[in-house]
Amino acid sequence: MSLLNLKKDFPVLKDSNLVYLDTAASSLTPSTVIDAVDTYYARYPVNVHRGVYRLSFEATQAYEDARETIAKFINASFEEVVFTRGASSALNLVALSYGMTHIKEGDEIIVSELEHHSSVLPWQNVARKKNAKLVYVPLDKDGRITVENFKKVLSERTKVVALTHVSNVMGYITPIQDIISIAHKHAIIVIVDGAQSAPHVPLDVKKLDADFLAFSGHKMLGPTGIGVLYGKRQLLEAMEPLEYGGDMIDEVHKDNSTYKASPYKFETGTPPIAQAIGMRPAIEYLQTIGFDQIETHERFLTEKAVQGLRAIDGVTIYNPTTETGIINFNLDGVHPHDAVSFFDEDNIALRAGHHCAQLLMKYLDVAATLRATFYLYNTDEDVERFIHSVKAARKFFTDVGF
Repeated sequence: MSLLNLKKDFPVLKDSNLVYLDTAASSLTPSTVIDAVDTYYARYPVNVHRGVYRLSFEATQAYEDARETIAKFINASFEEVVFTRGASSALNLVALSYGMTHIKEGDEIIVSELEHHSSVLPWQNVARKKNAKLVYVPLDKDGRITVENFKKVLSERTKVVALTHVSNVMGYITPIQDIISIAHKHAIIVIVDGAQSAPHVPLDVKKLDADFLAFSGHKMLGPTGIGVLYGKRQLLEAMEPLEYGGDMIDEVHKDNSTYKASPYKFETGTPPIAQAIGMRPAIEYLQTIGFDQIETHERFLTEKAVQGLRAIDGVTIYNPTTETGIINFNLDGVHPHDAVSFFDEDNIALRAGHHCAQLLMKYLDVAATLRATFYLYNTDEDVERFIHSVKAARKFFTDVGF
């Protein structure tokens, strides 16, 4: 039996026969998060920091309470948590501010073919403009990043390592703590894409010793339009802001200006107030259930789904040893976009495409794949309906000559 039965907490699932399997793209939103955002707009829908009236104080308090909650969630200090528009925005901030300042001609930046485009393209841009070099960690036969292969590409010219913590396509967990430890012995900065790890595994930036970590709200039950950049205090303080304007300034003169300390110097203008406020109940929801419980539940559902897929002829699974709820597969001879349309007719929502990971698609030698993601609100009944639909799809496309 499923260990969790949480569909009642998610309005889109309540009294619905929807099977939602696209959490790796964006998670669903529980009522507590929706209520928190609604409360902001209904009770104190005003700007933060600059108003001295009561409503502005309430909004500011809620906004900064959310930052404090996130800081504790990842075991960081308050000033090390920067709000951004999303994980992509956070990763770009690091590349453009830290990378453009510190990367020199001939330097090397280590990335991998597992990366989401948001993790590799910003450094591709830095390397091009600085005449530096991108170096890719060779993936093993299963498509994993290993410590051994990381060591093979490490050199005296390596200055930055930018790697995913959990692959958004393969579901593999990178041995990131060991990689960070090795990198730091050579004074190398490590940027971790935590967009897929934050919803699934506990994050402790002090234990990881990550220099930078990015994740987004909408993949972990929170609102869209909000991301988090964690950076070590000394690194953030030494970085230049990318955007200039209101609220990030200290003093403005005709010829020069000074800026606030981190995190505020990176948060110009009106920040994503409602979205940040919605992050707090999202994190509290995850913490109430507990990551051990979430992991056990995901493993139960994923193993059952993989077992079911393996029993169907004409199905290729690219990551049968996935460590999270992500299953990457195809129906042999059927384009994923055709297949996903069939699943949609069964009210089963999953993803088809390259998943913002075209380098990995090239590694797998496919144009696109199907991706099903199981999360805390899925049930064993969802697995059964999913497997039944895959069988029906396989029969349909066989009968029509695919």
